[in-house]
Amino acid sequence: MVIKRIDSSNSDFQYLVQFLDQDLAIRDGDEHAFYHQFNSIDQLKNCVLFYVHEKPVACGAFKKFEDDTVEIKRMFVLPEYRGNGYASKVLAELEIWAKNEGFTYGVLETGLKQPEAIALYEKNGYNLIPNYGQYIGVENSVCYKKEL
Repeated sequence: MVIKRIDSSNSDFQYLVQFLDQDLAIRDGDEHAFYHQFNSIDQLKNCVLFYVHEKPVACGAFKKFEDDTVEIKRMFVLPEYRGNGYASKVLAELEIWAKNEGFTYGVLETGLKQPEAIALYEKNGYNLIPNYGQYIGVENSVCYKKEL
């Protein structure tokens, strides 16, 4: 098992994000276009890949949200590798990286149709907060925050 810090130009990251987007399109249905517009990976500089036997199986990223806060983005684990703690390892690596970059908090948005994601974030110490930014008033969205 290997964790790599990369940026969004990495082909393995792009490979996993294709599966993430396919999964979200199914889960979000008619709301997918709304969410998709906020999930561009073109300029993500802080991405993490998790490899098992040299195969990319999990990813995540963060981007600056406010001066002291990052937003966690693009978290995904291939379905056949779920349940092994890989998402928590990716999230922990993102948090360490963000803290080392001088950030104090992490925020994120996920959907009510993603109960596995909600469980992951709550298990890792994220606390429910009022929806922020473009997610204010969006019934399917839930937002979380954690001190890093």
